[in-house]
This record gives sequence, structure tokens and C-alpha cells, in this order.
Amino acid sequence: MFRLAFTLIAVLILQTTTASALQTQNFRNPVPDPKKIDAKSFDKVRGKLLTGAEQIDQYLPYLKGKRIGMVVNPTSVIGNTTVTDSLLALGVKIVKIFGPEHGFRGDASAGVKVDNSFDKKTGLPVISLYGKHFKPTKEDMADIDLMIYDIQDVGVRFYTYINTLQHVMEACAENNKEVLILDRPNPNGFYVDGPVLDPKLKSGIGYNAIPITHGLTIAEYAQMLNGEGWMANKVKCNIKIIKLANYTHATPYVLPVKPSPNLNTPQSILLYPTLCLFEGTIISQGRGTYFPFTVLGNPDLKGKYKFFFVPKGIKGMSETPLHMDKECYGIDLRQYNTNKIRKEGKINLSWLIELYNAYPYKEKFFDFKQSNQMGNFDKLAGTYDLKQQIIAGKSEEEIRQSWEPGLSQYKIMRKKYLLYP
Repeated sequence: MFRLAFTLIAVLILQTTTASALQTQNFRNPVPDPKKIDAKSFDKVRGKLLTGAEQIDQYLPYLKGKRIGMVVNPTSVIGNTTVTDSLLALGVKIVKIFGPEHGFRGDASAGVKVDNSFDKKTGLPVISLYGKHFKPTKEDMADIDLMIYDIQDVGVRFYTYINTLQHVMEACAENNKEVLILDRPNPNGFYVDGPVLDPKLKSGIGYNAIPITHGLTIAEYAQMLNGEGWMANKVKCNIKIIKLANYTHATPYVLPVKPSPNLNTPQSILLYPTLCLFEGTIISQGRGTYFPFTVLGNPDLKGKYKFFFVPKGIKGMSETPLHMDKECYGIDLRQYNTNKIRKEGKINLSWLIELYNAYPYKEKFFDFKQSNQMGNFDKLAGTYDLKQQIIAGKSEEEIRQSWEPGLSQYKIMRKKYLLYP
């Protein structure tokens, strides 16, 4: 049975699908000819690193006879096939899907509420965890024996999928359900940096006392949630983890699909920890273009920078972007060598300092209401200090020193929950 199942999943992984030219160029790796592969050579052809979902032989028997709920989105893939479709093809009884921010199919813009629905392809009910409620209800959980969590994260505090994980774990703990986590690499997992969140600034873009880049995979973060007692009423969730194979935190990893609509290139994912801070400012990060989180600009910087871009309403990405239909002048980072980020292991504060100094109307730079973004600067930074330090003209080194001892203490605490070197 296992050999038959493994052969079937190998075929599922190697199925080719139509993808956009952008995704094919920037995310997809070449897929070998399915006629020249068998189950024995499968691991070698795919390479040494295997996600939890790809190691289906380790968890398929565990699903037998269970009613399964799945917390998934377009990143939940095995090769070119969704994990949901793969498990359905193997006879797994999936009864319900739970969708995070951007929805199960990933076609909702950032911050847009998503309604419950039925998936057109599978007919399964889809419960939104980014609509009327963020946490599965007792009714949602009633017909589920086991919850599977398989969503690609990018390792940043204000990326909301770790909040979804926490809500799901809380609901499962309260309803005596187990969570099976199919772990995935953290593309920003090679470094830990930024101020640790001040509890006074807890919000939908920051729940717990972690720095901006937390250096954990989803499964490691789940262990931290349990171990540090961070969930509601300090509940602990029964979790089972399918670990990554042949992975370290230093392993470079290019995601097979974009993790969300506005992180559509590997470069944008590596720049995101730095550039998302600009969402609490008057500076556009390129939302409303097809290259978000790789550019920075504002109409008032005309004459100070030659490069410009014009944000437009783009359905599924940003319908009403900041500075819509206006020329935004500033910095083009599309040719920036992101290997520098890997080498230095730091969030880049120089662009924030530079653009604040260049902007002519200083009192508006951190004006959240004016910028009409998803969150204010203090909540994104996780501290009240960073904004004031920029205004006061502090150097990058002086700012970094203020992150201690919290950052070093977090790094020590983090070691308790690591599954990978």
C-alpha cells in the first residue's frame, strides 16, 4: 500500500500546470520528466531538502479513518499540486478547509476581509479565518478529528500567518483536537533582527514578544507558543510535526509559489522585513505595481530622485494603493543584491533614515492616517522608540544598540525550540 501511495504522490508532484510567466521565471524549479522517475529515485530527483508535505509516507497512515480539517492556501503545494488535491486523490477524508488572510485561493488583497464559501473545484466548505472571526469556533471544529496546518510563512512578525497558527492552535486546544503541522522552510530564517515587540503595542500585526525577523519555521514557532504560554489562558495544544528533511536555517530556499499577492518575487520576500516598515509612513512600497516591496517612493520627492513609478489599482493585489495614479519618486531596489542581506543578517535601516531626511514635510512622514496603510509605524516596528530615534537623527548603530538586551535574550530563548541547526 505504501509503495502504491508513494508512487501516486510522486506522479502528483510531477504533474505540470499552467503558471504565469512571472511565477515560472521567479519561483518554479525545473521539474523532471515523470516517465523517468520512480518512487525509489524520487528524493534524489527532487533534491535533498524536502518539506513536511512532500514526505507524505510519514503522515498518510496517520490520517486513515480521521475527518480532516485543513488550514491551507496556494502555498500548500506538493510539487505543482495542492496538498488538498493530493490528499483527496489518496482517499483522505477532508471535510473542511480554513483560509487565512488573502483567502484559500489567495485572490484577496492585503487586509481585505474574506467571507465563508464553498470551493468551486473540490466542493468543500471554506471557513474564513480573516472575516467574521479569526479563530475557528466550536461549531467549526465539531466534525473534525484532526487539523492539518500547511502554510508557507516568510519569518516576519507582522506577516499574519503566524497569528493564524496561534488562533488555530488555541481553538484546537480548547476543543481537544490535535494539529498536524507540515513544516516548511523560512526564507528569512537565516537571521534574527529587530526590536522585540513591546506588549503595549500588541495588535493584528504583532502578537508576541518576538523581533521583526524571528528566525523560526512554523513548527518551531508552534513549539514556542506552547512553551512560552503565549496562547489564550495559557492553553497548550497537542501538536504533531512532520519535520523538514535536510534543512538548516542557513539553507537558501526559493519558494515554489508566491506566499501572498504582493510578495511575488524571491527578492521581495528578502526585502520585506525592511520595506514593510514603510507601510507606517507616507512612502509607497510599490503596492499598486507588479513589483511591490522592491521600490520606494513618494510624489513629494520629485527633484530629489530620478526614478519614479505610478501606483495603479490592481485587483487581487491593491485596489486603492497609496498615491494612486501619481508619480512616486524614490529608490529602485529591483537590482539590489539580496546576498548582502544573507551576508550581514540585518534589517536595513539606511533607507528609512535616508527617505525621512529627504522628505520635505517631516511632520507627515509617520502620519498613518495620511498614508492610509494597514498599520501604524509603532505597531509595525514593535516599539515606540524607532520613530523617535529616526526623528532625532540617531545613527543606525545607535538604534541597534537600543534593541538590547531584548534581542539577545530572545535569541537565547529561541534555542529551546529549534528543530534544525
